[in-house]
Order: sequence, then C-alpha cells, then structure tokens
Amino acid sequence: MKHALVTGASSGIGREFALQLARRGYRVTAVARREPLLRELLSALPGEGHDYLAADLADPAGVAAVAARMQDARCHLLINNAGYSVLQPFYQSGLALQQDILAVNCGALLTLSHHFLGQAQPGDALVNLSSIVADLPTPAQPVYSASKAFIASFSECLWQEQRDRGVYVMGLCPGVTETGFIQTATGGESAGESLPAALTQTPAEVVSEALAALEKRHKPIVVTGWANRLMVALMPRVLSRFRLLRTLAVIGDPERAL
Repeated sequence: MKHALVTGASSGIGREFALQLARRGYRVTAVARREPLLRELLSALPGEGHDYLAADLADPAGVAAVAARMQDARCHLLINNAGYSVLQPFYQSGLALQQDILAVNCGALLTLSHHFLGQAQPGDALVNLSSIVADLPTPAQPVYSASKAFIASFSECLWQEQRDRGVYVMGLCPGVTETGFIQTATGGESAGESLPAALTQTPAEVVSEALAALEKRHKPIVVTGWANRLMVALMPRVLSRFRLLRTLAVIGDPERAL
C-alpha cells in the first residue's frame, strides 16, 4: 500500500487531498497543528492504516518530527500543503508573524522536500502548493506572494532535477478556493463572498485536477481552473508590470475588493 503524507491536512485543500488519496487506496499520514481536527479527519478517511501527527511547522521541532515520520515509514507521495498569510500592510504587521509565514511556507517545505527526495524511489512524487500569486503578486500580502513565487520556481527546478530518477515534482497553483484562507488572513473581516463565482474553486475541484495531473506527470506547474489559467496566461502579457501591480493591489485588498 502506498503511503502519502499531507501537511496542512486539518482543513481546506489539505483535508481534501487526504480524503481523495484515501479513496484511491493510499495510507495517509495527516499533519497539522490542530489535533482535534486531525482526529475528526482520521475518522472520515476510508480504508485502514491511516495516522496523524500534530505538529507546528513554524517550529523547527515540528518540522523535525514530520521528517522523522518519513524516515520511520517510507513515503511514496508528499503533499507540501501547509501555508498561510495575513492581509495587512507589511510595515504594520509584526515581524515575527511575517517570519513565521516564511518559515511555514518556504522553510518547512524546503526541509521536508529534501528529506522526502532523499528517500524517494522511481514512481514517487512530490507536490508543493504554490498559487497563482506566484505570477500575479498581490501587494496586500507581499511575503505570501514572494513565498509562492519561491515555491513555483523551486518546484520547476526540482522537476527537471528529478526527471532522470523517475521522481515527479509538481508545483500546484490554485487560485481563490472555498476554504477558510481569506477569513483567517483578514482576521475574520472577509470570507471572500463578493468574489465572482467563476474565479472560485472548491477544494474538491482543485484536488481532482491535481491528481489528474499527477497521473499524467507531464509538466512541473499545474494551474487549476480555467479562469486562473486564463489570468496567468494573459494578464502579465496584456498589462505592463506597473499596471499589473496596480490592478492586483485592488483585487487583493480586502477593504477594496473582498
């Protein structure tokens, strides 16, 4: 039985990855901070042999615990999904908070990717959660946008590096998804209700597209949703960088657009 480890599995896209992978016969190890939600997830997973690990990936000890779990039980698929943001001016935000975002989004992902690839064998796969903000940076969340650009570039390079080993690496780039992300990032001020339905996907839609691409293993970057693919393809070409940033400053500002 193949073993998949999913970080940020207690809600949203991570939870959906755990559910869909379990339905496909994977034994899932779910990782997140909130143990009660992990226990609830485990009871919902079909199949047997699933487990969970409560770990804070902003804490080096938490990252080390996840890496140790991969050493104890060989991992065939790693979903680096954990990540978060805040929507507030960078200079007004606490520096420690911004450093934590970078630690979770980039530092933990880098460390776990290194441990995973060190034990990976032909046929195994690594999926790193990036975002369309890798190409469409939102000034309202500069550290998050920069972290997702890092993840996309990092994943592309690993995709090329690992091809001869038979190990597939994907940078997954969803757009706005029906999770608690916006509500958490805005401190409860918005849940993104005013965003057009055409720009919003469900976690199930995102994960279904990701797993379909995982079966094909054709390309390093997978953008989910036709509207997101259209925006990523056209906006940087149609708009100058100046106009692009001005436009995204409005779209990504919860007080003006959400």
